[in-house]
Amino acid sequence: MTATNAEEPSGAEQMFGDFAPALVHFTDDVLFGAVWKRPQLSARDRSLITVAALTAGGNAEQLTFHLKYAKDNGATEAELIEAITHLAFYAGWPKAMSAMAVAKRVFRAS
Repeated sequence: MTATNAEEPSGAEQMFGDFAPALVHFTDDVLFGAVWKRPQLSARDRSLITVAALTAGGNAEQLTFHLKYAKDNGATEAELIEAITHLAFYAGWPKAMSAMAVAKRVFRAS
């Protein structure tokens, strides 16, 4: 996902560009390059796992991007809402409520 002349800068590059170039590299080339492209899991499954991990970890700020990305990868809004609802019992009610608030903002803006 590193930008070339024909592409616009990645989200990581826009956010951190000159400030943290190593983090941009690892995000674009390793995480979204090598890791997300591994064939053992589909992008849809990786997205569901990522949404679950972010919800369980209380990382609601990162969910805005990943909920949109999950939809782009084939997960439906209903599936993502159900996943967050299910996580309330395993990850904790406050984390699920925070994640659902992000989901509502993301999905209602679409």
